Amino acid sequence: MCGITGWANLDARGVPMEGARELLHAMCERMTHRGPDSEGLMTGAGIALGMRRLAIIDLQTGEQPVWNEDRTVAVVLNGEIYNYRELRADLERRGHRFETVSDTEVLPHLYEEYGARMVEHLNGMFAFALWDARRRRLFIARDRFGEKPLYWGVFDNMLLFASEPKVLLAHPSVRTGLNLEALRHYLSFDYVPAPLSIYEGIQKLPAAHTLTLEDGEARVERYWCLSYKTRADVPDEAEAAAHLKELLSDAVRMRLVSDVPLGVLLSGGVDSSTVAALAVRASSETVKTFSISFAESSFDESAYARAVAKFLGTDHHEERLSVDLAANLVGEIGSWMDEPLSDPSLVPTYLLSRFTRKHVTVALGGDGGDELFAGYPMYFGHKIARVYDRLPLAVRRTLIEPFVRRLPVKTKNLSFDYKARRFVAAAPYDEVARHHIWFGSFMPTEQEQVLTAEVKRATDADIYASARRLLAECDADNTIERMQSLDTQLYLAEDILTKVDRASMAVSLEVRAPFLDPRVAEFAATLPADYKLHGRTTKYILKKAVAPLLPRFVTRRGKKGFGVPVAEWLKGQLRPLVRDLLSPARIRRTGLFEADYVTRLLDEHERGEANHRKLLWTLLMFELWQESFIETARRIETSVSSEL
Repeated sequence: MCGITGWANLDARGVPMEGARELLHAMCERMTHRGPDSEGLMTGAGIALGMRRLAIIDLQTGEQPVWNEDRTVAVVLNGEIYNYRELRADLERRGHRFETVSDTEVLPHLYEEYGARMVEHLNGMFAFALWDARRRRLFIARDRFGEKPLYWGVFDNMLLFASEPKVLLAHPSVRTGLNLEALRHYLSFDYVPAPLSIYEGIQKLPAAHTLTLEDGEARVERYWCLSYKTRADVPDEAEAAAHLKELLSDAVRMRLVSDVPLGVLLSGGVDSSTVAALAVRASSETVKTFSISFAESSFDESAYARAVAKFLGTDHHEERLSVDLAANLVGEIGSWMDEPLSDPSLVPTYLLSRFTRKHVTVALGGDGGDELFAGYPMYFGHKIARVYDRLPLAVRRTLIEPFVRRLPVKTKNLSFDYKARRFVAAAPYDEVARHHIWFGSFMPTEQEQVLTAEVKRATDADIYASARRLLAECDADNTIERMQSLDTQLYLAEDILTKVDRASMAVSLEVRAPFLDPRVAEFAATLPADYKLHGRTTKYILKKAVAPLLPRFVTRRGKKGFGVPVAEWLKGQLRPLVRDLLSPARIRRTGLFEADYVTRLLDEHERGEANHRKLLWTLLMFELWQESFIETARRIETSVSSEL
């Protein structure tokens, strides 16, 4: 696991840059947390590749950049190539010679064999940059699901790239500001979806895409798309479950390869318990598992994690944390999140990562199971919505909506009144908007109230247009799988995996996701929809596949998120911070939001008249990022100038 950065001149001839190596080093210094073990630099005429390394595979000879035999192709990699041994064996049979035993070294040789199509052969999580000196071509690729990040932009006739925006901001050519279109998307989705970033002029390379710079032209292309076309020879449930268990077993086995200590993040839910069970079966040593617990019962899953660990016989480690400690960390989020992310589970994910890193360097997690096997309650919500849409309008407006409005306001995790209000509010919209209103924060009507007239005039109000374009490319013929496709490309890539990457990398922990093995994903997608959402049973075929490996309660539990008591925090421990960052004077000074509306949200929430936790948390996370971004940008500009 590493962080990568660099640049290439758009002018194919290339001109050496004075002080290039020192500047590249300064950029790498901004991401030491991603790779505390070593640094690798390469500079030449019009090209620079840099990286920070967290040593996982080949501790002795695995330094980067790596090269082909005649040193005409160089590569820096962030991530892991899980099938590198098979690839290496095949490449050696084809005559390629290797100098190390690292996974990174297969990349330049694979490029020599297949060119840009090399990515089709990779099973891994990765963002890598490859320099072909003969063609003066820069080739960058990101993994299929977006486990590893990649940002890029063109400034002063150079294409610059990096694992994190703060690294790009360390380059004197990068001049940027707030991307207002990205802000509108963030307010609705809780994250900034690719290819947008919160920074004007900086883009995210979307998952499953490549970026090629050649002859002065930057070209972005998609190389993989998950197909939901059901196979002609549909396996029966028993066959599907058996094959799924076989695929998952191999995915876990591949991700247990490590030259440093390794464990499993365990919540006690189906996904993490499946990974732990398969790791126990595949490992010759006792598997270490890790969890955290909270005093607030509606947010605590530790008893389930302990029960699973006892059943599997793992070496279980648990850290019990006070809610006060977790709340105190909120103010620090802006310092290590380069983009605003309004997912409160970022806090426990960071705490779990920090605790786990005390014991191991690599951990396996259960991310991806909900998207691949229809685990979210919103999928069943679409079935209810179809029934609700058929009710007479008079019944909805005179009976159901007034009843929902009168429900007592609760602050527990995913309380019924909160879900009911979101469901009714989203009813008038199409399926794409409805789905993201259930997931997200500010619906279109609320954006009209929170944004200033200046911001609205400068941006597009059709927030869900890009999601509809993605949906138009999906080959599924039913709503559930169409929403799975959207969630895989948006929520999974831009929220879940971003959260895990930033939280774990902040403490130099590598997290691997066996469910995102492309073989598992492709098989799951081709199964009939009712193998995934069977009546009201989510993850039906997954539960059937792993039931013999786990305690009975695991496959019978409902969905439980990795949450924290945000609604109460906003009234209590975080109230001073919130009232400061969302004060009318501060809000008016930035000119983005309507101060009176924000104050009304705060007042209603504190009085218990409404649960505005989603909206307020989204605004708070943005203000924390904005405060840190402005100060960080100034600090970086000053420090880079002094270093050069």
